[in-house]
Amino acid sequence: MSITRRIFLKNGALAIVGTTMVPSFLTRAIYAAGTAAPGKKRLIVLFQWGAADGLNIVVPHGERAYYAMRPSIAIPRQSVIDLDGFFGLHPAMGAFKPLWEQKHLAIVHAAGSPDNTRSHFDAQDYMESGTPGVKATEDGWLNRALAGVNEPGASPFRAVAMGGSVPRTLAGPVPAVAIGDIRGFGVGGGQIASNTFEAMYAQSVDAVLHGTGNETFEAVKMLRAADPEKYTPAPGANYPRGRFGDSLRQVAQLVKANLGVEVAFADIGGWDHHVNEGNVQGQIANITGEFSQAIAALWTDFGDLAEDTVIVTMSEFGRTARENGNRGTDHGHANVMFVLGARVKGGKVYGRWPGLEQEHLYEGRDLALTTDFRQVLGEAVYRHLGNQDLAKVFPGFEKSSGDFLSLLS
Repeated sequence: MSITRRIFLKNGALAIVGTTMVPSFLTRAIYAAGTAAPGKKRLIVLFQWGAADGLNIVVPHGERAYYAMRPSIAIPRQSVIDLDGFFGLHPAMGAFKPLWEQKHLAIVHAAGSPDNTRSHFDAQDYMESGTPGVKATEDGWLNRALAGVNEPGASPFRAVAMGGSVPRTLAGPVPAVAIGDIRGFGVGGGQIASNTFEAMYAQSVDAVLHGTGNETFEAVKMLRAADPEKYTPAPGANYPRGRFGDSLRQVAQLVKANLGVEVAFADIGGWDHHVNEGNVQGQIANITGEFSQAIAALWTDFGDLAEDTVIVTMSEFGRTARENGNRGTDHGHANVMFVLGARVKGGKVYGRWPGLEQEHLYEGRDLALTTDFRQVLGEAVYRHLGNQDLAKVFPGFEKSSGDFLSLLS
């Protein structure tokens, strides 16, 4: 009978559990390895940094004012991927159409933060903290959401961010790990050179005992046991080249390695299109194609694990309804969110559409907001993750479960 490296590492570690030389956090990590319960719910949050142009992503092609205000950058009606006769996807987002037709993908238009700031920094902070207009909030909404879900002996991979540091949204009492690249993940960001548990322990224990990286050390041990470098995506999971596609491929690696991931965060920048935004081709086409292809690949890669997964996208604010003199758009207000999942009641655009006629614009220039982003996130937290204490997750937000859009079954 052959013994796999993963079994060797786990069983070899178990042999020394209980001795006085093994820290308690290491014992927890050993027992957690490979023991994630089936059916564990996962929430994946994807942030579009730079303020995405929701009007050129999910196009209101049935709205005459849209074309009147965007003579150079509007998506021609004949090029739009029609969804319901009024709304349609940017033509570069063909990867989303099957998910829409399968009713796994829902869209919430005219959504976002009620705060009227057009500062990237402030708006991002408010979206990640979940407290629009309040700068004093110390932790992030996604960390608070997870803190309300009882998980004794949780994996160090319970909360994961793809990047060089833990983002604002995962700041808080629930430990989170940031991974820029699985292949180089380790204590202090270094590569773990040895393949044996003992060598990993010896290499890392000094840093651990000096108070740095307990959770990271646990994660290093578990990640190496899962052999992530041997990972091959599922057939049909064609991730685009680039940082975002690579981040989502690594999210799939972590989830499929059975490491106990419950929430994951990844981001994609490049949405701040003040100049030469483009329409069917150009900047907006390039990034919407990358964005949709990567998400569709992640969904395909999950396979049966998609049954327990919800993916939500968001951006700090939208862009002006009118194009500017540089054939771009400036900082606006309401935007569009995508929600993807097996339990999502997809194939529908949610939220009240306010219209783009002059009298309907926010401050005479922007798409007006009709759905607070916390309504969308709150439903995912309440119905999917199972945390029903929304007053703690989104303090100061007076909406309740009765105000959900009923996106999830």
